[in-house]
Amino acid sequence: MLFVWTALAAAAQHKIAYVDSDLIYENYPEFSTAQQSLDRVAEQWEQELSERQDRLDEMFEEYQARELLYTAESRQQKQNEIIAAEEELERMRRQYFGPEGQLFEQQQQILRPIQEKVLIAIEEVAEAEGYDYVFDRGGDFVFLYTNERLDITDLVLEELGIDITRTTLGR
Repeated sequence: MLFVWTALAAAAQHKIAYVDSDLIYENYPEFSTAQQSLDRVAEQWEQELSERQDRLDEMFEEYQARELLYTAESRQQKQNEIIAAEEELERMRRQYFGPEGQLFEQQQQILRPIQEKVLIAIEEVAEAEGYDYVFDRGGDFVFLYTNERLDITDLVLEELGIDITRTTLGR
C-alpha cells in the first residue's frame, strides 16, 4: 500500500504520457513499406524451405518403399543422404530465421533507422510538452523517454555505499 501511495504521489508531481507504437508504425508509410519488403523476403525463404522439405519427404517415402530391395550398403547410403538433407534443411532454417539469422539482420538494417526516427520524434514531443516519462502501451511496459534530471541512480548507489566514481555505468 505504501508503494502504491508513493507511486501515486510521485506521479502527481511528474507529467507522464504514453504512445501506442503499434498504431504509429501502422500509420507510418516508410515502416509499412519496409515491413512489406521483409515479409516478401521471408515468404521467398519459406517457399524455398517448403520445396526442400517436399523433396526430403519424397526421398524418405522412396526409401521406405524400396528399403527391402536395397543392399545393406545401399540402405546405409540412402539413410545418410536423408540425414544429410535433413541437416541441410535445418541449417538453412537457422540461417534464414534463427536468432542471428538473415531475417533478423535485415530487420535490424531496415527497421532500426525507422525506429530511431520514431524515438527521436517521441523525445522531441516529450521535451516540447514538458513530459518527464513517456511509455509505450503497444507492447511491454517500456519507457521510451525519461527526463534525465529525475535519474537517482547515483544517489541509490551512494546510499548502498558504492563509490560512484568507480562504477562502470558508462556515464
